[in-house]
Amino acid sequence: MSNRRAGYRTLTTHRLFWPVVVLVVMLAANTVYRPGFLSVQMRDGHLYGSLIDILRLSAPLILVALGMTLVIATGGIDLSVGSLCAISGAIACLYISRQPDQNSLGGVLTALALGVGVALVLGAWNGVLVAVIGIQPIIATLILMVAGRGLAQLITEGQILTINSGPYKAIGVGHLLTLPLAIFIALAAALLVAAVTRRTALGMIIEAVGGNAQASRLAGLRSGRITFLVYVISAACAAVAGFMITANVSSADGNAAGLWVELDAILAVVIGGTSLAGGRFSLGGTILGALLIQTLTTTVYAMNISPQTSLLFKAVVVIAVCLIQAPGFRARFARRRAPAAAPAPATEQPKEQVPA
Repeated sequence: MSNRRAGYRTLTTHRLFWPVVVLVVMLAANTVYRPGFLSVQMRDGHLYGSLIDILRLSAPLILVALGMTLVIATGGIDLSVGSLCAISGAIACLYISRQPDQNSLGGVLTALALGVGVALVLGAWNGVLVAVIGIQPIIATLILMVAGRGLAQLITEGQILTINSGPYKAIGVGHLLTLPLAIFIALAAALLVAAVTRRTALGMIIEAVGGNAQASRLAGLRSGRITFLVYVISAACAAVAGFMITANVSSADGNAAGLWVELDAILAVVIGGTSLAGGRFSLGGTILGALLIQTLTTTVYAMNISPQTSLLFKAVVVIAVCLIQAPGFRARFARRRAPAAAPAPATEQPKEQVPA
């Protein structure tokens, strides 16, 4: 019996247990509301269904959250990823729109290279502000968050750039081996980041810098270079996510593309068990958090919750997940539920002897 209790306690205290429980509950609620929610169908050689849509639509968020995980692991934050999504998508769509043949694979690859290149430069800008100049990460990336959205508007000239490019559209809605191509892109990015951070010393170094940058510097680690690197990686992930977002609609909107994705990415990282204070991080938890947020968004739409209350509904669910994940909250709640101990019986005091 004690072994069962110990196993149960180990399971429930795992940082991914409660996010998995909430994800299963939401899937079950959708299934009750729509009995065909879990069904997957094969049409024209492609798999379709609500579960497939959740995986496809969560791919951009997974990409952004992977880069955000590394930044947060160093004790920083990147608020500019949404603007970077808009900039990279705008550059790619602008270049493709000016090509005589928009279906040219070479033209599309050049557009992608330009978008990633500009994003890397802007990510390096963030890294210099944080690692070299020493500006607080929230301020340094807030600058690009605001200015980058204006830059995206300048690139598109305040208009919505529409394109008709099959190869570019495939990034968002294309298929490979019966599944959406976006799923494979997100999976490849996750495997690449995991291989670099878990199969080499880079992940341990990132955690050391996030745990105590001064101590890691005294130990011989070049913490400034590591901080610079994670912002560049975050920008690259945001650029690819920007391609997906614009490819889904075959257009670039400098004002709306990637809007508030940085907040969803931070939530995904926190739900996945990575502390905002830096240190240890979990890539698997981040992916699970992104899937949970996209499932929550799909649930909101499926249950016809009004747009005025959908954000409040999402906020309540996210707060609930974060609370039940917190060990301190669970411990306090358990203490309140514990029955009060019965008072010990009072011992009878010997009667005082009265002299005769």
